[in-house]
Amino acid sequence: MPSYWLFKSEPFKFSFAQLKALGDKGTEWDGVRNYLARNNMRSMQLGDLGFFYHSNEGLEIVGIAEVCALAHQDSTTNDPRWECVDIRAVRDVPRPVTLAAVKAEPRLAKMSLVTSMRLSVQPVTPEEWTIVSEMAGL
Repeated sequence: MPSYWLFKSEPFKFSFAQLKALGDKGTEWDGVRNYLARNNMRSMQLGDLGFFYHSNEGLEIVGIAEVCALAHQDSTTNDPRWECVDIRAVRDVPRPVTLAAVKAEPRLAKMSLVTSMRLSVQPVTPEEWTIVSEMAGL
């Protein structure tokens, strides 16, 4: 059974459309310099799924991504402390789910997106995944 995650990106830096354009090869989820986010990536397995969240602009979940390479050295640094996974786009969500909608759903009050807003790579529980997927029309 896969684990679930949320990947945050500012769309003007890297958007879900850009991830989709890369096709099945995907890309490194590089540049993360937070130990908790890095540790989240270290625990990911191939095939794990994640929501792709546009932060700062949009403030909404816009797509689903899949982990396609396990944690490895982040190519944007020579510092061995920093690792990343590779992800690829799976699909757009039919209805983007806004941060406001997530915050308004009482069952998501403990979701990391609500409680750890700044964390760029977050765990999502199976229950949260199901609720947000329903909100997104999946």
